Amino acid sequence: MKSARQFPVKILAGIVVLKSTGMANFMNKNVPGIRVPHGLIDELKSAGKEKALDTGLNIAARHIRQLKEENICDGIHIMAIGMEDKVPAIMEQAGLL
Repeated sequence: MKSARQFPVKILAGIVVLKSTGMANFMNKNVPGIRVPHGLIDELKSAGKEKALDTGLNIAARHIRQLKEENICDGIHIMAIGMEDKVPAIMEQAGLL
């Protein structure tokens, strides 16, 4: 961010909402520029299949809240692939609404 802040531009963080460990592992293997830390994959795994989506929503909200509180970026691009209806709940949980 220090390097990016030398330019007069706004910086957005991209947050992909994870719905399963399979999705997280797929992204790590196949999507350039995206890295899902193993700790988050373990968190999704320990939630179990029935609660993985809720855990993914919580992870997204938690990261958004941290980005905002620490003033790391100027905005957030929430990528809730196929779950766009969940965006308001994520924003509310992150303290944006």
